[in-house]
Amino acid sequence: MSRSVTVAATQFSCSWDLEANLDAAERVIREAAGRGAQMILVQELFATPYFCITQRSEYFRYAMPVDGNPIIARFSDLARVLGVVLPCSFFEKAGQAHFNSVAMIDAGGRNLGLYRKSHIPQGPGYEEKYYFSPGDTGFKVWETAFGRIGLGICWDQWFPEAARAMALQGAEMLLYPTAIGSEPPAPGYDSQPHWEMVMRGHAAANIMPVIASNRIGRETAPEGTEVTFYGSSFITDHQGQLLAKARREAEDVLTAKIDLDAVAELRATWGLFRDRRVDLYGAVGTLDGRF
Repeated sequence: MSRSVTVAATQFSCSWDLEANLDAAERVIREAAGRGAQMILVQELFATPYFCITQRSEYFRYAMPVDGNPIIARFSDLARVLGVVLPCSFFEKAGQAHFNSVAMIDAGGRNLGLYRKSHIPQGPGYEEKYYFSPGDTGFKVWETAFGRIGLGICWDQWFPEAARAMALQGAEMLLYPTAIGSEPPAPGYDSQPHWEMVMRGHAAANIMPVIASNRIGRETAPEGTEVTFYGSSFITDHQGQLLAKARREAEDVLTAKIDLDAVAELRATWGLFRDRRVDLYGAVGTLDGRF
């Protein structure tokens, strides 16, 4: 018998009506589950607008610890009721530190653990280093009810080292909750094709499916800086070919069925992991390529 899993990617817009954001997340999750999805991915920092467009100290009030977190509690209950795996992105406060984090909620509603975003971007419209410390969890893989999941957050998705690290730890699927859109200094530039192609490359290079969920909508900081998020959430197969892709401007729910055992068998026959030359890769562990 093969192990098949139906996965879902979702996308929606967010506002400063915080309860409406949580309701929107629950709406698309329920729709995905109604279509048979067993693993459902929601976008990065879905509980609020993408506040990182600007640097404002009052936004730290939205950070909460893991213990007693009402967002994690709500979506843990939903995961249990629906019987789905549900990674939950949130703004984490831990002592004096703050992280961009995901709680991996299993189908029974149990939090399997935490991943903290490793690569933190900094640029106009994406001022994340002001809010988040670099994650200290390392790249992780979780054994869930519906397969072994590796997960990176947004900027992590641009780094092949992160995808390969999760693949080496036994991931069967790579998940990327995301918040990306226009570039305020270059309003005519569209990074969407590049963004998509990088992750499709991770799928092909590691012979495993990739699921990416992005937000939609135009969000404006109090100072006037705008970012228009371009949606385009997608699901690939193990060769990087698109199984489903969302629209740029509309709420959407995507689903696709994946045979994990068939993919694993093909991955083993290719020898991509067998033939790695770890003795030659020292430059990857340095900043300047010298070792």
